[in-house]
Amino acid sequence: MSDSGPPALLLDLYELTMVQAYLRAGQAEREAVFHLFFRRHPFGGGYAIACGLADAVARLAVLHFTSAELAYLAGLRTERGRPVFGEDLLCALRDLRLRLDIDAVPEGTVVFAQEPLLRVRGPIFQAQFVESTLLNAINFATLVATEAARVCHAAGGDPVLEFGLRRAQGPDGALTASRAAYIGGCTATSNALAGLRFGIPVRGTQAHSWVMSFDSERTAFQQFADATPDGTVLLVDTYDSLSGVGHAIEVGKVLRARGQRLAGIRLDSGDLVRLSQDARRMLDEADFTDTAIIGSGNLDEFVIEGLKQQGARIGMWGVGTSLVTARGDSALDGVYKLAAFRAPDGRWRPRIKLSDDSSKTSIPGVQGVRRFREPGTGLLVADLICDAESTPVPPLTMVDPLDPTRRRILRPGLTDEDLLVPVFRAGRCVYAPPTPARARERARRQLAALPAGCRRLRNPDEYPVGLEAGLAELYARSMAQARESRDIEEGGNSHARTPIG
Repeated sequence: MSDSGPPALLLDLYELTMVQAYLRAGQAEREAVFHLFFRRHPFGGGYAIACGLADAVARLAVLHFTSAELAYLAGLRTERGRPVFGEDLLCALRDLRLRLDIDAVPEGTVVFAQEPLLRVRGPIFQAQFVESTLLNAINFATLVATEAARVCHAAGGDPVLEFGLRRAQGPDGALTASRAAYIGGCTATSNALAGLRFGIPVRGTQAHSWVMSFDSERTAFQQFADATPDGTVLLVDTYDSLSGVGHAIEVGKVLRARGQRLAGIRLDSGDLVRLSQDARRMLDEADFTDTAIIGSGNLDEFVIEGLKQQGARIGMWGVGTSLVTARGDSALDGVYKLAAFRAPDGRWRPRIKLSDDSSKTSIPGVQGVRRFREPGTGLLVADLICDAESTPVPPLTMVDPLDPTRRRILRPGLTDEDLLVPVFRAGRCVYAPPTPARARERARRQLAALPAGCRRLRNPDEYPVGLEAGLAELYARSMAQARESRDIEEGGNSHARTPIG
């Protein structure tokens, strides 16, 4: 067996302890269905942008345990000196070949809370085993892609450059963030390795240290223009921003005489509204009307929105920390829950996790998502979480899972599509992930079709997402049965609080 590929041990230890327990309980081959979803929209927004599927596919397609990983697991000991893992688990991992069916929402799709982004079906020990891999691949990438979409929305069509490499959580975090930010709508990245790996356009200007390394700002600008005559961008705020703009104009005139151009100036600090207005006036008066003003310096969607509302004359935005760290929301609230077991009679048995917090009570059953649009315009109308094993019968009723009294009937004539597409069948990859550029275009189209009120940065409208009536009935029955089982168990043990699923 080859020792190449992503490390299989990039998972939580409890995946392995549960797999070993499934094996010893004789339950390992029992067919099960899990769903990956998130409970609330990040950043207080009204949507998310699905991302990270290509990474998940790449990891699962070559998943295997190396001899070194197996030796490490064999050497783990309990506090009493006993092996943590037995030969049964080690053999299962040594011979591991995925047999899962996985369906997923393509990258760049607008998605909403409670609806499945992935559906995993197969032997429970394998479906359980991939939990950490899938959550790790999807959660962070979706979070960053969503933040990028919000920043680009605030920019109102102005190009947004991502340059957060130096603030990212390590090299893997930086690459994931650069790719996700591009899918979310950013125009380019400063991360050269992301450019190589993912085909993302790369851009860069200069640091203050360049200017400081010369005796005069004017000389620093001229030397940089000489070295980069095609598309020169000058950082003007090292000493005095407006003096810097004046020096940039002087260098721009030299470039113009050579048949070249001053592509842009960058403002990185100070009162960006006033400085950009003054800089725009100076550039226009000197006939540099096509020279762009780039704004940077601790920006996020709210700062950009405020600057534009105040009349800033910035035409391009450089955003780093808030993008690659998804500042404002530490993590996507993504979870992976068991939803059904195949019974010996061949029928699915739903499983539900109970919680005193209704938003944390999981939805049972084998689920799919149908998206409804206006015919002709393609505008998004509603998403219906439904039983993937049956065809809903019109008229279609949407039921709010958190408040079953809230119901809505979908009018006839809407077009619809299944959001989940086949990715793996019996462990074989049947899906070719689109390029980041194609996923980015999908995100652009999806966002354009989303009702404008749902795209607001603050207090967005709630996009209609609900359970199909049949699934809502299953949800209610499963909840009642689970509560009854819990109450019976608590009758014998006042401390027992064991939810089903």
